[in-house]
Amino acid sequence: MKAHAADLNGRTKLQIENTPKMVLLLAIILSLLTVITLCLDTRRSPLSSARINVGELRSMVLEKHCDIFSGEWVPNPKGPYYSNESCRLIIDQQNCMKFGRPDTEFMNWRWKPHECELPLFNPVQFLEIVRGKSLAFVGDSVGRNQMESLLCLLASKVKIKYMLQEANPEDISHKYTSETDYFKRWYYTEYKFTVATLWSPFLVKSSDADPNGHSANNLMNLYLDEADESWVSQIENFDYVIISAGQWFFRPLVYYANGQPVGCHNCNINNMTALTKYHAYRMAFRTAFRTLQRLKNYKGIIFLRTFSPSHFENGDWDKGGNCGRTRPFTSQEVELDGYTMEFYLTQVEELRAAEKQGMDMGLKFSLLDTTEIMLLRPDGHPNQYGHSMHKNKTVNDCVHWCLPGPIDTWNEFLFYMLKIERQRAVVEKLIRNA
Repeated sequence: MKAHAADLNGRTKLQIENTPKMVLLLAIILSLLTVITLCLDTRRSPLSSARINVGELRSMVLEKHCDIFSGEWVPNPKGPYYSNESCRLIIDQQNCMKFGRPDTEFMNWRWKPHECELPLFNPVQFLEIVRGKSLAFVGDSVGRNQMESLLCLLASKVKIKYMLQEANPEDISHKYTSETDYFKRWYYTEYKFTVATLWSPFLVKSSDADPNGHSANNLMNLYLDEADESWVSQIENFDYVIISAGQWFFRPLVYYANGQPVGCHNCNINNMTALTKYHAYRMAFRTAFRTLQRLKNYKGIIFLRTFSPSHFENGDWDKGGNCGRTRPFTSQEVELDGYTMEFYLTQVEELRAAEKQGMDMGLKFSLLDTTEIMLLRPDGHPNQYGHSMHKNKTVNDCVHWCLPGPIDTWNEFLFYMLKIERQRAVVEKLIRNA
């Protein structure tokens, strides 16, 4: 069962009055394609292979877009882009092969859209697209998981000054915070590109409510109408923002609005109105999107990365649950339903509303739709083959994703979407100047 969202990307509708004008406009565009490499400023590129020829660019601009999120997982005998040995940036929590995972088949699948081919991730092209820009992942540790996947994909060997080298970033986290486990920044000097993760598992302000302090499942306060300043205070400096949230909303929570408690979820407090986790989830995304709309200096692109499902079997996460499967599900074996469907629909509805409100402000919202494709991948989690960041013991982790693994597809999607956005920007610029 596919819960498709409408096309949430920005749309440009050209009203051409007659055929001669259309022909003239196309002629102008095709002639100007010969100088697009200058627009992309590849003269400053240290990569000789980064230059894009006119034929390639023309095909890029005119290529047919398709629904990349509708498809199936197919065997990929070529295997992953990198290994845990070639990428030094994989943390122990997702380094499944380092800690003895015996099977490797989970790395040998690739997402195949029904209507087209998903382009392979190209680190040179990606870095050229984001040259001089910055990208932030805002959310919880699954968002950080995606950032670490991107770092590994970008670490593939590329030509730098006519030599094969790795595009290794500099860790500049310490220049911005002392909490470097949760707020990471990496800088690609050759491209003047910054990628960061800003820890905010609820997107809105939160605090511990348990007098015994923080624990894996302690009671917390959630201020549904106040965005978390830990990301808001920094976000105007970024060109692209990928927002996500998920598993933290299952824990016991007391909800606040206008500074007053309005209800709770699994709090066991007398005379407190029971509110669902879906209510808090909706309000958190609404507050986050509206906050971005109110920021005077933010004019970037906002991506919603949709809910990432877990795959605990034989018990909950804290009751011995595990995820030992070694192959993907087929679409006939599982469908999008239950709480996964509710979370997914809730955040997509809020994105649609934000898109309508943001159009007049020049803000672009895009859907990075990962929910259903990951529902099909119970084999992609660390399970017991990952080590927690703060505990010297293994855990059954059926929330995060092994690296390399199916989460790399999220960044293939991102690469495709950034290419499409650049194509759109180039065509719009040519049309404006025609």
